[in-house]
Amino acid sequence: MKTIDDLATEGVAGKRVFVRADLNVPMDGTIITDDGRIRAVAPTIAKLAGLGAKVIVASHLGRPKGAPDPAFSLAPAAERLGEILGRAVAFATDTVGESAASVVAGLADGQVAVLENLRFNAGETSKDDAERGAFADRLAELADLYVGDGFGAVHRKHASVYDLPKRLPHAAGDLIATEVGVLKKLTEDVKRPYTVVLGGAKVSDKLAVIDELLGKADRLLIGGGMAYTFLKAKGYEVGISLLQEDQIPTVTEYMERAAKNGVELVLPVDVLVSADFPDLKTKAPADFETVDADKIPSDKEGLDIGPKSRELFASKIVDAETVFWNGPVGVAEHPDYAGGTTAIAQALLDSTGFTVVGGGDSAAAVRNLGFDESKFGHISTGGGASLEYLEGKTLPGLAALED
Repeated sequence: MKTIDDLATEGVAGKRVFVRADLNVPMDGTIITDDGRIRAVAPTIAKLAGLGAKVIVASHLGRPKGAPDPAFSLAPAAERLGEILGRAVAFATDTVGESAASVVAGLADGQVAVLENLRFNAGETSKDDAERGAFADRLAELADLYVGDGFGAVHRKHASVYDLPKRLPHAAGDLIATEVGVLKKLTEDVKRPYTVVLGGAKVSDKLAVIDELLGKADRLLIGGGMAYTFLKAKGYEVGISLLQEDQIPTVTEYMERAAKNGVELVLPVDVLVSADFPDLKTKAPADFETVDADKIPSDKEGLDIGPKSRELFASKIVDAETVFWNGPVGVAEHPDYAGGTTAIAQALLDSTGFTVVGGGDSAAAVRNLGFDESKFGHISTGGGASLEYLEGKTLPGLAALED
């Protein structure tokens, strides 16, 4: 896999370099609530600009329906990128239309432009190879070289991720190179004990990675909404907590296999429960109680792991040589239910091992809860991509950069 340094040796000055970034940041209207992904890719963009390239940045944002939608415009992300880079960033109001052609044509060496949301074009996400390829052809007309650095999208077989690098000389950006290097530490010659913490709402989203990790991890800690399917499989009452009853047979088999393989599967021993889901908009004080995990009232919902669970989980993290964490273990958007997620983050900081925060909601939680990002071994920019890599899947965006 070529890198930017390889491109630099060959020379990029004066060339149009298409950078597939991941600027898919959470928004509140036009306000960016977490700019982590923009900050993560900024060094690659600055590096290319410093080498004299004409840098064309492209990304998706959200899930528009293949047509322009102002609610998903990348204009705020382009503005924020300019602030981070400390330089003017031009913005094209389309992706392959007149504005894009004009903006790219107007770039001088070392200048940067951002194209409008790639998903405003149906060809970007089309399952039809011809339609996707036709869109990639139009994108290729804008550039001389391709740099893939949108790790959060490499598990998608999309035009700008998979088809475009087949049409241009290509290389991996520094962010993708770093992400892949980190994931290899989680899959090849892993330092042990190896602890994996999985949270999030649905157990079905994590079944494949749990299946894979049952043969690789030493400890598997389960929190968040997905934990209640495990607790139900143990015969516990879970009240009105999140539950996927159809997954109970699979979860039961996983618990049996964990015991057989010597993998320590750790579930919450106490939880915070309430009859009312918290107000996430105003963050109004919640009405909750702490109960043992096998004593959840039938009319209440589990919304966070309890104090004893936090201590238990932390004890399985702090002495680990390798830790991977994906998914909050409670409704971390509300301060009354952020205690469990805070405890997990602090335990990663207290560990002397190699710690990885696996992107997505966990990465956002780390930043929103005020932790110093630099203290963690690595904070990934791609939750879904990280999980699929750990599952052993071939990621289209990485495969396209390999040849």
